[in-house]
Amino acid sequence: MRVQYVLSEIATGLRRNLTMTIALVIVVAISIAMFGTGLLVRSQAETTKGYWYDRIEISVFMCNEYSTGAGCADGAVTDAQRDTIRQTLEAHPEVDEVFYENQEQAFERFREQFDDSDVENIITPDQLPESFRVALQDPEEYDGVVSAVSGLPGVQEVTDQRQLLEPLFQTLDGVQVSAFAITLIQVIAAVLLIGNTIRLAAFSRRRETGIMRLVGASNFYIQLPFILEAAIAGLLGSLFGVVALFFGVELVVGRFIAPNLQFTSWVDSGDVWAAVPWLLLAGVLISVVASFVTLRRYLRV
Repeated sequence: MRVQYVLSEIATGLRRNLTMTIALVIVVAISIAMFGTGLLVRSQAETTKGYWYDRIEISVFMCNEYSTGAGCADGAVTDAQRDTIRQTLEAHPEVDEVFYENQEQAFERFREQFDDSDVENIITPDQLPESFRVALQDPEEYDGVVSAVSGLPGVQEVTDQRQLLEPLFQTLDGVQVSAFAITLIQVIAAVLLIGNTIRLAAFSRRRETGIMRLVGASNFYIQLPFILEAAIAGLLGSLFGVVALFFGVELVVGRFIAPNLQFTSWVDSGDVWAAVPWLLLAGVLISVVASFVTLRRYLRV
């Protein structure tokens, strides 16, 4: 096989179909950028879950003199009831640590959370409930702890922080699905454009390929320049998509989202670098497979 001939055919093909090649590079770049966005959204979802799962606690609020409900029928929690609740929590196999918060501590935390509000001026410590903050061995396993203490005398309410975070996790999952759906549409568009580009290139060079067939050239030798053209265009598009992804992460996440929304850890350029090999491979593979299938169907000499 003459390498010089193959290279010259690739250069001729790219130059002859320059407009279609540019369009192909743009579509692949958009597809890879969207695919990378989907990977980053997935990574962000896992990062957010990991960040908050380590901080998820169960809060067991105890009765005070203002509490109502079946568990608070006898009024504020007694020392004996408080001890029973603590012992139940500490003996449970799903519990890692138990932290007690009295009314004064609850009031101080309340003041910190509502520092700019006038509400703290009308709330007194005795109006806030005592509580146990429960850290779990496994944040996924919380039902047993909730059921163990929910019916105990002196317990006003049991709150699982996971329930508060579930809408956030569902939103991240929805964004992830949407990103991959858009990626799929872009990939289909890229495949169709690659197929059309290769088909036009094969048609415009049908005389050369016919001569090559007459002198005994193999199908692989005839098809190789077309496949390499698509691979080069796919690689260029992938590189542009990766660069766009880096700029997006640095500008959008690094400068706007992360400094202003500090409730979790955010993806950064390191996550993009981790995805780069897969993104480049995906761009080249899509281009090569689409061109190969098109040539088998339309390259008839």
